[in-house]
Amino acid sequence: MSELTVKPIFSLAPQNIEEALKFADFLSASDIVPKDFQRKPANILVAVQWGMELGLQPMQAMQSIAVINGRPSLWGDAVIALIRSSPLCEYVYESDDGETATCRVKRVGEDEQFRTFSMTDAKAAGLAGKQGPWSQYPKRMRQMRARSFALRDVFPDVLRGMPMAEEVQDIPTEREVNQARKADEPKQLPPYPDSKLDESAEKWRGMIAQNRTNPDHIISNIKSKYTISQEQEERIRALAPIEGDATNASA
Repeated sequence: MSELTVKPIFSLAPQNIEEALKFADFLSASDIVPKDFQRKPANILVAVQWGMELGLQPMQAMQSIAVINGRPSLWGDAVIALIRSSPLCEYVYESDDGETATCRVKRVGEDEQFRTFSMTDAKAAGLAGKQGPWSQYPKRMRQMRARSFALRDVFPDVLRGMPMAEEVQDIPTEREVNQARKADEPKQLPPYPDSKLDESAEKWRGMIAQNRTNPDHIISNIKSKYTISQEQEERIRALAPIEGDATNASA
């Protein structure tokens, strides 16, 4: 027999559920797997299963699948690799003119389609100038967005509905949405206590009589810290002497 006999290739790919569970436990204890999978065998098991459905080997799946906000997604380079290796793909061309990224794709038996993503789109989406990759590598991020739109639209069957990690990273989390909503909501001020009004009424009456303040100024100051009722406003305005009474008093 020839000395060039091909030897079996070593593979960690599990063949059944028992091997998959052992595989996940084994790799989760490793420090060279991505952080999303360290000490998390369940995440590894899910990633391996996703990889098998997409045609990725287990180790490729762990490097290509990211868990972002609890959602599995594929990094952009893995996405284009899967599409270009598919017999359904004729070609994928990408370009960028400095303002707009374009991704042109053709599926076998269909017309060419293209998707674009410009800096105008990025501004409308609140991405332009955003801290992180959008500030450091805007051209690359435009490319990833155009790629994501084109490949997900034309080859959803190849990607099995998996989103691109670069796109998922830009989706606000529920916590961020709630924080933004709270920031937009008007500040709720506490109601002004009647007890405070009772305590200050005579002092304000004297200050108003001496022209040291007026009801409008007092009400404005209160409204900067409290909500004030219509009845309380009327009580404060009633502290000002009636014009006829003031004239009679001076006479």
